[in-house]
Parts: sequence; structure tokens; C-alpha cells
Amino acid sequence: MSHVDVTLRINGAAHDLTVDARTTLLDALRDRLGLTGTKKGCDRGQCGACTVLVDGRRINSCLALAVAHQGVEIVTIEGLADGDDLHPLQRAFVERDALQCGYCTPGQICSAVALLDEARRGWPSAVTAELAATDITLDDDEIRERMSGNLCRCAAYVNIVAAVREQARA
Repeated sequence: MSHVDVTLRINGAAHDLTVDARTTLLDALRDRLGLTGTKKGCDRGQCGACTVLVDGRRINSCLALAVAHQGVEIVTIEGLADGDDLHPLQRAFVERDALQCGYCTPGQICSAVALLDEARRGWPSAVTAELAATDITLDDDEIRERMSGNLCRCAAYVNIVAAVREQARA
């Protein structure tokens, strides 16, 4: 086996690790660093439970190799809150009851954080009416399309969309 020394910058802190070159970012987070908020769902990039932010963009950490993520800022669900002060989307999910079992919730929230940033930057989705628009309205269709990479087996979608919509309007 080939082992590699890596330094991962996660939630504002540097972590030095020696990992097998095939170690996924998800496994490094959960198994090596104890950041278990990021969930392993399908382990195939299909469910979104493992969504984290890399330099502000969402990725499926189960498909990403840890060794490929030196020099970037990784934010997990644990890094969104400021101590006991929840991120506004975390609060909205709680207030809107946008979870049932909670397994997908960390990935849903990380994805929603990126979704809001993408819309602010004017990035269109497959359902954006005007591709050249710089002011994108996050209506329910836009939110559903942009969250489509995150599955919820409990079907809390109505409340997830409501929580994201609330924060899009805030």
C-alpha cells in the first residue's frame, strides 16, 4: 500500500494525516478525524449524505480522494455553526422541521449553503428561466432542482424546500 502525508484544512484548522492514497475524503473525515456529522449513505455519489463544502462549492466527499484536497478549505456540517450559535440554515431546518431521522440532514444543509451562494453569484440551474440573468429568484422549482442531488428517505422535502426558501428570502 502507498501511504501519503497530507495536510487537510477543515473547518479552519489544519490536520496532518498519513493516509492510504486511495482514502476518500469522507473516510478521512469520519474515520481519521472523528468528524462524523458527514454521513456515508450510498458511498457512490448518488445520495448526497456526504456533501461537504470545498472552497465554498459542494462536493460528494465519498467520491473525492483526501490526497487531492490539500490547499483547499473544507467545511463540514460541524464547521457551519459558530460554537453554540447555529448557522441560519441549521436553525431554519430545526424551525421548519425539515428533518425526520436526520441522517441526510448534514448533507442537505451543506448543499443548501452552497445553493444560496450559487444563486447569489447568478449561476443558473436546469430550470432557470433566463440563463443570462444575474438575479436568480429561488422559487420552489429552483430549490428542488438545485437540491436534487440530496436524497431524503423520510421524504421531508416539503419542509426542506420551505427552510431553504426562508433563508433565500432572508
